[in-house]
Amino acid sequence: MKSEKSRARAAVAYLVGFVFAIGLGLAGMTQPQKVIGFLDVMNWDPSLIFVMVGAIIVHSLAYVFIKNKKSPLLDAAWHVPKSKEITPRLIMGSALFGIGWGLGGLCLGPAIVSLGSGQQSIFAFVLAMLLGMWVFNKVEKALPFKK
Repeated sequence: MKSEKSRARAAVAYLVGFVFAIGLGLAGMTQPQKVIGFLDVMNWDPSLIFVMVGAIIVHSLAYVFIKNKKSPLLDAAWHVPKSKEITPRLIMGSALFGIGWGLGGLCLGPAIVSLGSGQQSIFAFVLAMLLGMWVFNKVEKALPFKK
């Protein structure tokens, strides 16, 4: 039987995910043509700037209230990356993400939300993305480099 705290965590996770999905849809992030229009310097659509500015404002306000807390409300510790090292793996991953986002107009979150549309192209995109993750994991394990 799940504890009361783990049920509360699950409920909050579902609520946050739901609100995030609604936000992605309202912001137009689930419309690949909107994202590609924002990234296209020759035919620029600046409307997604409002999404970014809104996110920065919300985060900045929230950060003021949480920066001195020892832990989040529903967990024992903050889970933040400890490494500040910029590695070739980080650079390559960022570049691949950016290229994929620019070509496809979707990244993981909006792609998952867009599955609800039932469009075959979205299912193909998500399948290709998952296949790419699987291939990356296989290739990375086969390489003799230190991670």
